[in-house]
Amino acid sequence: MSNLTLEAIELTRLFGGREAVKNVSFHLEKGEVLGFLGPNGAGKSTTMRMLTGNLAPSIGTVKICGIDMIENPKEAKALIGYLPEMRPIYKEFTVDEFLTIAARLHNVPSKQIKKAVDIAKQKCGLSHMSKRLIENLSNGYQQRVAIAQAIIHNPLVVILDEPTVGLDPIQIREIRSLIREIGKIHSVILSTHILPEVEMVCDRVQIIDKGNLVFHGSIDELKQHRQGNKLLVGFSKAPALSTLEELKGVVKVEKAESGFYRIHFQNKQPPSEEIVELSVKNHWGLYQISPDQTSLEDIFVQLTENKQIK
Repeated sequence: MSNLTLEAIELTRLFGGREAVKNVSFHLEKGEVLGFLGPNGAGKSTTMRMLTGNLAPSIGTVKICGIDMIENPKEAKALIGYLPEMRPIYKEFTVDEFLTIAARLHNVPSKQIKKAVDIAKQKCGLSHMSKRLIENLSNGYQQRVAIAQAIIHNPLVVILDEPTVGLDPIQIREIRSLIREIGKIHSVILSTHILPEVEMVCDRVQIIDKGNLVFHGSIDELKQHRQGNKLLVGFSKAPALSTLEELKGVVKVEKAESGFYRIHFQNKQPPSEEIVELSVKNHWGLYQISPDQTSLEDIFVQLTENKQIK
């Protein structure tokens, strides 16, 4: 049996002749968390709506476990759990009442509803909140209820659109932990504009900008972009820039913040040993030498601005 749970094939969506999403293709496997990242207005929500069957693509195909979303929408949608950015909860109900309604809407058989509710509450840390009115819960617990409704029917694919927006740091950490747990059993797509969130939670990431996919790969591949040909070096008695520029393989030296020097080199061969030897010989007082990594935020900006990462 194939582990492939979702396929997006050359998705394009036109609005008034403008391409909001352009020829986007990707897949999702069982037990995988895929981060879908992009700035506001990049096409994330439009893509999410096409994946969930709430918006038909102008061109392209969505398949859920091999079932075509256009040809068999009911069968395909039954395999999806969805948390939109505006969470779909009714605050006048208790947690049990709301999740029971959600189970019925997702066609959970009557004899299995209580068990389904109990499992969803257990997964989302809500078992002790069963009789509480949702309106009396904290923002973080209300988000847990919203996630519980998305998994109440044990879907193979869970799609979460900006699940941590509006939460405080403690709540964000708890929801991220919950997403990781869900990802062990279900396939998850996490749509967000927060790059560190993707790094902490996801197995793979794709970045969309102006409707185009500008990056698709593993988290490790994204991190590799940070390993540039740069060293960050600190001296208590700094040598002249020209002395450092004469080192073998060095192409540029510039002063950095807090009295450090940023040394750019070529051919992936850092001049670390030579710097250490010269520092000892000339009493430069070397107190730090380390790779200078490009921040994840800078990588995101450079990718979405179509600039080359160095």
